[in-house]
Amino acid sequence: MYNAVLIKVLSDFQIIMPSACDSLIDDIEDMVSFSDPTPHERQLARKSIIPRSRKKKEVLINEELQADSVIPGTQKIWMKTWGCSHNSSDGEYMAGQLAASGYKMTDDPTEADLWLLNSCTVKNPAEDHFRNSIKKAQEQQKKVVVAGCVPQAQPRMDYLKGLSIIGVSLYVCVCVHKLIRNVGHSVRLLGQKKDGGRRLGGARLDLPKIRRNPLIEIISINTGCLNACTYCKTKHARGDLASYPIEELVERARQSFQEGVCEIWLTSEDTGAYGRDIGTDLPTLLWQLVEVIPEGAMLRVGMTNPPYILEHLEEMAKILNHPRVYAFLHVPVQSASDSVLMDMKREYCIDDFKRVVDFLKERVPGITIATDIICGFPGETEEDFQETVDLVKCYRFPSLFINQFYPRPGTPAAKMEQVPAHVKKQRTKKLSHLFHSYNPYDHKVGERQHVLVTEESFDAQYYVAHNKFYEQVLVPQRAEFKGKMIEVDIYEAGKHFLRGRPVEDSKPFSPSIAAPLQKGEVSGLMQLLVYFGSQVIHFILLFSPMVQGPISLYLKRNQENHIA
Repeated sequence: MYNAVLIKVLSDFQIIMPSACDSLIDDIEDMVSFSDPTPHERQLARKSIIPRSRKKKEVLINEELQADSVIPGTQKIWMKTWGCSHNSSDGEYMAGQLAASGYKMTDDPTEADLWLLNSCTVKNPAEDHFRNSIKKAQEQQKKVVVAGCVPQAQPRMDYLKGLSIIGVSLYVCVCVHKLIRNVGHSVRLLGQKKDGGRRLGGARLDLPKIRRNPLIEIISINTGCLNACTYCKTKHARGDLASYPIEELVERARQSFQEGVCEIWLTSEDTGAYGRDIGTDLPTLLWQLVEVIPEGAMLRVGMTNPPYILEHLEEMAKILNHPRVYAFLHVPVQSASDSVLMDMKREYCIDDFKRVVDFLKERVPGITIATDIICGFPGETEEDFQETVDLVKCYRFPSLFINQFYPRPGTPAAKMEQVPAHVKKQRTKKLSHLFHSYNPYDHKVGERQHVLVTEESFDAQYYVAHNKFYEQVLVPQRAEFKGKMIEVDIYEAGKHFLRGRPVEDSKPFSPSIAAPLQKGEVSGLMQLLVYFGSQVIHFILLFSPMVQGPISLYLKRNQENHIA
C-alpha cells in the first residue's frame, strides 16, 4: 500500500527537464568524461588538504531562543457569528477550514491570537454589536478578520479601514494565513465565485466544517435571491440567486447522516426560489433529499417568500406531510397593507400570502406557519398598520418575528420619508403586546407526541426537542435522550414551549446511523478515509503536520470500526 502511495507522491513531484541530451546519455556512467581524475588521483589529492578549525560563535548568556511565532496554523482563533442560519452555516465552514489547517478554535476570546467576526447586515443593532466587537478586539491588540454581509456590502466603511476582510467568499484560510505572515498588512478577498461566467452558489459543500451542534447540519441550498426589496441590505452582499446542484446537496446530506447528524436545516435568503437559475425547483430537491433521510431523523425547510411558493403549493403540502419533514414553514409577510408591500417591492399582495397560509393549513393539519413583520416602514399609515394588526388577530401566528424598521445605508427605503421614531416604537410595542396576549399551545396539553431531542435549553435545565410541527418541547436532561426520538406526554404549555414527560416503558429510538462527532470535531474526514484508506492517511500524517490533529482524532474514534 505504502509503495503505491510513494510512487504516486514521487511521480507528482517529478521535474521534467529538456530532452535535448537524452540521446547522448544511455547510462549514468556515460556522464564521466576521460579528462576527469581517476579515483586514485582523487585519493592522493586529499592528503594535501590541511583542515582548519573554525572559531565557535560566542553564546550570549542572556540570549533567548525564540520560536517563530508567525508560522500560520499555530495560532488560536476565536470566532463570533451574528445573524441567520445561512450565516451560521458559513461560520461552521470557516471554523472547519481553519481547524483542518492546524489552527486551534477557542471559546475564550481573551486567549485567542486572532478574532474572526462573521457579521449580519439585516438590522442596525446587529451591525452595532459587530462594530463594538471590532473596537474591543483592537483595544486588546488582537488581530482581526471580518467576514459576512456587512463588509461584503460596505467594504469602505470607516470602521473597516485597515482590517482584513473576506466578505461572504469564505476564503478564510487564505486571508488568515496572509494576515499572520504579514503583520501590519490587511488582506481583502471580496470576489464572487464563478464558473464559465455563471455565478456559483457559494462555498463548496464538501469543505470541512465544525458544526455548532454536532446533531444538526445546516445546508445552504442557494445564495442570493430574485427580489429587490427596498429595505434589504443583504441583497447587496449576497447578490442574485445562485443555486447548488441537487446531486451536491443530496451528497452533503448523506455525508452528514454518516457523521451522526439527526436533523437537517435547509437555509438560504429564499428557499422557495431554489433552482430557478439551474432549471429545477424546491419540491424536486426535497423529494430527493427525503430518500436519504434515515427513519426518525428530520428535515426542516427554511424561509420562503410568498411569490415563489405559490406555484408549488400542492407539492409542498405533500412534502410537509412526510413523516421525516417538519410540518413547519417560515413565510415572511412583512406587512398586511398592499400599499406598503408595493413600496417594499415585495412582488405579492396580501391575498397571495393568505392563499399560501390557508392552503397549507387545510392540507397539512397542525402546520406551524412562522412569519415576519416590519413596523414603521416609510409611508406606513395608521390604517396600514391596523391591517397588519388584524392579520395577526386572524391567524394568531405561534411564531412571529416583530422588527422595528431600521433604514439601512444604501437602500432605497433609507431615502424615503421616515415614520417618526416614537411612532415606530409605539407600533412595535402594540404588536408585541397583541402577540403575547394569546397562548398558541394550550390545546396541546394532554397530547402524546414523538419528539426529536437535539440540544440543551439556555438555562441548562432541560433538553430541547421538537415535535412534528417543530414546536419546542422541553424534556428531562437524561443522557440517553440526546439525539434520540422519544415519546412524551405533554403536561404544560407556555408561550413559546411545551413540557413533556417521557412515557414509561417507551424506549428512545436512535435515528443516527453513526456516532455523532464530538463538539468541535471537524466534519468531512470520514470521506477522506473511505476514499484513500486509513493506511494512506497515516502516510499523509508524516508529511502534513497541519492535518495531524483532526485526522488523528478521527482515527482514534474509529479504531474499533476499522475503515480501510
